[in-house]
Amino acid sequence: MSGVTVIIKDTYQQYEGLRTSLGLLLHAASVNMVVLDHEIADMDEAYEDNMGFLDEMEGERYSNNQVNIEKYGFKPIDPDKLVSLINESEQIVPF
Repeated sequence: MSGVTVIIKDTYQQYEGLRTSLGLLLHAASVNMVVLDHEIADMDEAYEDNMGFLDEMEGERYSNNQVNIEKYGFKPIDPDKLVSLINESEQIVPF
């Protein structure tokens, strides 16, 4: 099992999804954060800093949005990989 997968589809919940991912990592869970179907809406300094913390704590960041991949360093994810992450996760947290 790969811990928890946090799926962020709601652009208004991007920050909460990231904060939840960080909180889960503090409890020693492995976390995959997935931003689906949209670009990060507000890449301000706080969001960028928190993504850095996620990386430092060895959380994984995925997106199917090309801008997130190229501009913000997310790993690419396709539907098959997403299904695999979901099936391997102990918990799924949707936003």
